[in-house]
Amino acid sequence: MPKILIVEDEAAIRRVLVKILSEENDTYDVEEAGDGLEGIEKIKKDDYDLVLCDIKMPKMDGVEVLEAVKKIKPEIPIVMISGHGDLDTAVNTMRLGAFDYISKPPDLNRLLNTVRNALDRKELVVENKLLKKKVSKNFEMIGESSAISHIKDIIEKVAPTDARVLITGSNGTGKELVAHWLHQKSDRSSGPMIEVNCAAIPSELIESELFGHVKGAFTSAVKDRAGKFEAANGGTIFLDEIGDMSLSAQAKVLRALQESRISRVGSDKDIKVNVRVIAATNKDLKKEIEDGKFREDLYHRLAVILIQVPALNDRRDDIPLLINHFADKIASEHGTAQKVFTNKAIKLLQDYDWTGNIRELRNVVERLIILGDKEVTENDVKMFASK
Repeated sequence: MPKILIVEDEAAIRRVLVKILSEENDTYDVEEAGDGLEGIEKIKKDDYDLVLCDIKMPKMDGVEVLEAVKKIKPEIPIVMISGHGDLDTAVNTMRLGAFDYISKPPDLNRLLNTVRNALDRKELVVENKLLKKKVSKNFEMIGESSAISHIKDIIEKVAPTDARVLITGSNGTGKELVAHWLHQKSDRSSGPMIEVNCAAIPSELIESELFGHVKGAFTSAVKDRAGKFEAANGGTIFLDEIGDMSLSAQAKVLRALQESRISRVGSDKDIKVNVRVIAATNKDLKKEIEDGKFREDLYHRLAVILIQVPALNDRRDDIPLLINHFADKIASEHGTAQKVFTNKAIKLLQDYDWTGNIRELRNVVERLIILGDKEVTENDVKMFASK
C-alpha cells in the first residue's frame, strides 16, 4: 500500500489533495502535516513512498524540507506544490533533487500522473537497492559462526557509507571477499573496484602503479599513464597487503585520503579523485609503526573501521558448510558429478590443522573431488588431504 505524506499549511488545499488521491486509488494511505517541521518529524519516524510539499510555509519552507529529506531519506521522491509566484523556486528545487512540481490550484490529470510516476520511481529505487544487496556468488561469505555473522553485520552497516575500512587477518582467510562485499553492497557498486596487491609490485614501481606517471618521468616512461586511483574514480580501490607498501608511497596515499587529490609521478599537476579506500594486511601494523616501517598517521586514516577476519581453525563449525559450498562449485567448474563427503570425512577435515586457512581447504576439497570416487570417505581424506 503506497504511503503518501502531504506537507501543506493551508488546510483547504490539504483536504482537496487528500480527497483527490483517496478517490483515485483506495490503496493510497494518505497522511497530512500542517507545516515543514511536522512533516520532517513524520518522515523521521515513518517510511513514505511519496511526499507532496508546499513551497511557502511558516516555520520551515519547502526548500528546507526538501534539503532535509534528501539527507534523511534520499530515496523518497518529493513533488513540490507551487503558487504562481513560486514558479522560479519550484524549477530550482528540481536542481536540488525534487521529482517534479505542480502548480496551485492543481490540475487533476497532471497531479495524478505525477503521483503515479513518482511512486513508480520509488519502487525502482527500492528494487535497485535490493539488487545491490545481493552479492555475486563469486564473492559469497560462507559461514554461520559468531565471528562470520559479526563481520556480515558490520558490512551491512558500513557498506552504504564511504567510511574507510582496514581488514586484517592471516593469508587465505578471505580478506578479499570482505572487500568485495563492502563494494558490492555500497552505493558505488555500479562503479569500478580496482584491486592492487602492494606486495606483488616492486617498491620502485608502486607509486607509478597507484598514481600513474607522465612521459619521461623515468627511463621506461615512454608515454603518459593513468594509475589505479584514477581508474577507481567513482568506485573503490582495494589496497591488499598494504603493510608491504613503501614509506614514500604511503605518504602519497595519505595525501590522497586527506585531499582527494593525486599527482602522477613526474608531474606537479593535481588530479581530483572520488575514491573509497579499503585496505587489507596480514601484518601487525602497530608493530610495523613501532619499527618505523608504517606511518602512524596513515594507519589512523585507514582504520576508521577495523574488520578482523578469523583463521579457519577458529571457526571450525563453518567447515562442513564450506566443504559443501566448494564441492558444488568445483563440480560445476570441472563439469563433473557432485560428490558427497561422508560424515567421518567431514569430521576428519574439521580436526585438520588449517595453516593455509580457507584457501588450503578449497585446494584439499578440489583434490579429493578429482582423485576420489563418487563418495569422499575418511580413507580418501587420509590418503589425499596431506599431499
